[in-house]
Amino acid sequence: MHTSRSKELYEEACKYMPGGVNSPVRAFRSVGGHPLYFKLGKGSHIIDEDGNDFIDYCMSWGPLILGHADNDVVKAIQKVAENGTSFGAPHEGEISIARMVVESFPGIEKVRFVNSGTEATMSAIRLARGYTGKSKIIKFDGCYHGHADHLLVAAGSGLATFGMPDSAGVTKDNARDTIVVKYNDVDALHQVLSHNDDVACCIMEPVCCNYGLILPKKDYLKQVRELCTKHKVLLIFDEVITGFRLARGGAQERFGVQADITTLGKIIGGGLPVGAYGASSEIMAKVAPDGPVYQAGTLSGNPIAVAAGIATLQKLVPSAYQKLEELGTYFEEQMKPILSHFKNKVLFMRFASIFALYFTNEDIITSVDQVKECNMQQFARFHRLMLERGIYLSPSGYEVGFLSLSHSKDDIDKTVKAIGESLEIVLR
Repeated sequence: MHTSRSKELYEEACKYMPGGVNSPVRAFRSVGGHPLYFKLGKGSHIIDEDGNDFIDYCMSWGPLILGHADNDVVKAIQKVAENGTSFGAPHEGEISIARMVVESFPGIEKVRFVNSGTEATMSAIRLARGYTGKSKIIKFDGCYHGHADHLLVAAGSGLATFGMPDSAGVTKDNARDTIVVKYNDVDALHQVLSHNDDVACCIMEPVCCNYGLILPKKDYLKQVRELCTKHKVLLIFDEVITGFRLARGGAQERFGVQADITTLGKIIGGGLPVGAYGASSEIMAKVAPDGPVYQAGTLSGNPIAVAAGIATLQKLVPSAYQKLEELGTYFEEQMKPILSHFKNKVLFMRFASIFALYFTNEDIITSVDQVKECNMQQFARFHRLMLERGIYLSPSGYEVGFLSLSHSKDDIDKTVKAIGESLEIVLR
C-alpha cells in the first residue's frame, strides 16, 4: 500500500497544526505510522490521496449512518446552501428537525440545538445545576462527554471518588465538583448518592462507546434511574452516539429507561457539526431566554447542518433499523469461526450497528478496567494489517466501529476475510 502523498500532507500539516491534526486520535499515535488523508467518500467506501480504496467502519466516528455522501443528504445541503449558508436568525428548518427529535424521544418536550456534542453535554450540565440549585455532578468511569473542563476528569483511588484532572489545563478546583463512579456498579452509585445531598445530576453514556463497547448489565440503567429519582438527582443520558443509532429513540427506546435530560449529536447533523439537548418543558423553561440558564451560539441551528439532519432522519424508518440489525447479525455470524479459532485471544462484541474488537482472554467486557488490560500493541499491528487489506477501522483500540445502511454483505465478507488473515499474523 503506497501512502507517500498522505505522508507529504501530514508533514506539511505538522507545520501549521498541533500534531498535524484537528482532533488528537486522527494522528495515528496509538496505532503507529502517519494518518491517511482522504479525498472521497461514497457509500461504505473512502479513497485516500494516494488512490487507496477502503471499506470504512469509522464513518466519521458515527454520524454517517446512511453512508458517505448519501444522495438525498447531498441534495438537501446543496438546495439550502444556494439560499444562504447562515442567517444568525430563526428559519423554518429548525422547527422541522426539533419536531422530529421531540417525536422520537418521549422524555424530550423541547430541544435546543448547538454545534457539537461537547457543547450539548456542557449545556445540559449547566441546565441541571440551574434547575436543581445543586453543584456537584456524577460521571461514570469510561464514559466520554466531550472536552469541557469539568468532564475531563478521571477517577481517583477507591470505589467512588472525587475526580482528578485528566488533562493539563484543568484545575483541581474545576474537577472538585465532579464525582467519578464505576460504570456498571450500582452499589458505588448508591454509596455516593447516600452521602451527598448536593448532586445536581448523573451524566452517563447508557452504552459506553468511547472506551471500546461496554454494555450495561441487566437492569443496570433501570437501577440508576430509580436511584436518581429517589435522591432527586437529574439523570442525563449522553446519546450523542447512541441517539438515532440503537433505535429511533436511541438507548432510551432500546432499554425502556427515560432520562430527564438527553444530549444528541452526530447522526442528527447528517455528517455536519451539530449537537442538541432536550428535556421536559418544565426543565427547558430554565433555558434563556425563557429562564436564567444562559446558553447561546452563533451557528446554532445552522441551516446547512439542519438540512442534512432532516434528510438523514427522514430515512431512519423501522425498515432501516431492521436492515442494520440484519447486517450486524450477519457480521456476528461470519465472525464465529474466527473467534472459535482464536478463542481466549480475541473478543468481538456487537450491539445494534456498533461493534468492537478486543485483544483479550475475557468472554465479555463490562468495565473500563477490563479494557485497560487489553493488548493495544496487538491492536496497533492489527490495524495496520487491516489497512493493507483495504479496511479502515478507527485508529485506536479504545474506539468502536460503525455499520451503515450503505454497507453490504459483500463488504462484511471482505472484512471478515481480512480480519482472519490479519489475526493469523498478529496472533501466530
